[in-house]
Amino acid sequence: MSEFPPQYPLIEPDAKAPTLRRLRQLSRLLDKVITVPGTQLSIGLDPILGLIPVGGDFLGVMLSAYIVLEAARLGAPAPTLSRMVLNIIIDGLLGAIPIAGDLFDVSWKANEYNIRLLEDHLRFPSQRKSADKWFVFAVFIVLFIVALGLVAFTVILTRLLGTLLGMLLGLFTGS
Repeated sequence: MSEFPPQYPLIEPDAKAPTLRRLRQLSRLLDKVITVPGTQLSIGLDPILGLIPVGGDFLGVMLSAYIVLEAARLGAPAPTLSRMVLNIIIDGLLGAIPIAGDLFDVSWKANEYNIRLLEDHLRFPSQRKSADKWFVFAVFIVLFIVALGLVAFTVILTRLLGTLLGMLLGLFTGS
């Protein structure tokens, strides 16, 4: 009897190298595309996107989630995908803190770490089976909720800071 069809489209072995190369390029773009002259410090679009109020962190998490989706298509097992998601959540939550989060984003290279996890899986494939489609679906629901939470956090923080600024101006102007 023939095998059951895959639960979600897996990438054929011949296509793994170009896919991995594309994911490395995306990771580099997000984490370290610009090197600060005279230093070994590099920053990517992820910390720059984090500077954009409301949608920047959301967009960063969604771009990082694409790497996880491709890792699932390459057959990464659930524990590997879980570690990748944890890296993205840490990056998103801590990166959402104004100013300190942007500095954290410069040093925390979640996408680079995730590519290393994927490369380790591809280099030494374990006997563990690939994550099933429901696990992958749950992962993306969690990442989407985290991204929406980041937007809500930014909106609430902006309103709170606006209210505090209005109160301070009221005290100084005597109104």
